[in-house]
Amino acid sequence: MADEGVQEFENVESGASLTYPAAAGSIRKGAHIVIKGRPCKVLEMTTSKTGKHGHAKCHFTATDIFTGKKCEMLESSTHNCDVPNVHRAEYTLLDIDDDGFVSLMEESGDTKDDLQLPSGTDDSNKLAEDLKAAFDDGKDIIVTVLSAMNEEMIIAMRESK
Repeated sequence: MADEGVQEFENVESGASLTYPAAAGSIRKGAHIVIKGRPCKVLEMTTSKTGKHGHAKCHFTATDIFTGKKCEMLESSTHNCDVPNVHRAEYTLLDIDDDGFVSLMEESGDTKDDLQLPSGTDDSNKLAEDLKAAFDDGKDIIVTVLSAMNEEMIIAMRESK
């Protein structure tokens, strides 16, 4: 009887969903979509006509927003697809350590130390080199961080005014 009224909570999350549903026919070029469990940006969307065996089909051609890999998906236009909740945020660059981790400051003054320099593609490798060079020159740098589906990556930089 001593355990009565005691509740244990194992998992602590914000409660926000990583994705939301949207009809495949409503997703357009430039929008985001989840393909094979990865957040992607739609490059092209074509629709086939309704045939005698069912609904119109949507053919999506997209790129993974973190890796740049090309993805394709075919879906009935009336079916729901997952759309990732994608967020952009700007941070001030405070430090880059020897392991490639960056220290960033939010507008609230809190620090964020769990991001690495971007890597994996030619563009992200160039961005990492540009960040290091600008930081070594002592410039004040603002970085843009893209986050979706529990992943984050630095996607852009600019000099602070």
